[in-house]
Amino acid sequence: MSKIIAFSNQKGGIGKTTSAVNIAACVAHLGKKVLLCDLDPQGNATSGVGISKKTENTIYEALVGRVEPQEAVIKTEFDNLWCMPSNISLAGAEFEFVDIENREFRLKGVLDAIRDEFDYIFIDCPPSLGILTLNALATSDGVIVPMTCEYYALEGLSQLMISIRQTKKFYNPSLEITGLLVTMYDRRLNLTKQVLEQLEKYYGDKIFKTKVVRNVRLSEAPSHGMPVIYYDEHSKGASLYNDLAKELLKRI
Repeated sequence: MSKIIAFSNQKGGIGKTTSAVNIAACVAHLGKKVLLCDLDPQGNATSGVGISKKTENTIYEALVGRVEPQEAVIKTEFDNLWCMPSNISLAGAEFEFVDIENREFRLKGVLDAIRDEFDYIFIDCPPSLGILTLNALATSDGVIVPMTCEYYALEGLSQLMISIRQTKKFYNPSLEITGLLVTMYDRRLNLTKQVLEQLEKYYGDKIFKTKVVRNVRLSEAPSHGMPVIYYDEHSKGASLYNDLAKELLKRI
């Protein structure tokens, strides 16, 4: 049975989707069978692995029961990597789920039907703490929290940790923090050092040793519909995410 890991942070623009796509691709590149589940209506993880957002069978259709979960899984052109795509139609799920019984477990029902087919399932959550993110947390074994070294990020982290504790208490007792992932890292900034000190004080060994710095090739890769390890395997971004994938596998 696969391990399910959610990438979650309600703050946008912090490298969440970039991390979900590239860690998924690197874990797959290391020989594991991986499913990338795009739970963000923006569908950036979908296009990030070269799949059109106009695809008919998306995770939305699976969540509302229009198609079987297997029908919403697409093989990417990359080794051992599959995707459950998303597009803007998923935005309506927040409203459609209001009157549905056990709405917190819709995603769990979808993934339980296919999780035996993969080694790892990575979920790219939307930048919010709504019903979609709750669905992801309710079915996941662990959560990776990508974040930048900024004070607003620290404030958002506190809110996210409260949501994780509540989900663990009411919906998913086995949910754990897999790790905090520092993105857009710049060791030259005093602010970076100060925020990192705070993170290490309260979260210690939960912080991934590998930190992702800004990298041009990493920024370019999504526009080509490719994870960075395939866009430029010799780039700094590819090296860092490959190291993160190895660190994650050891941690799990």
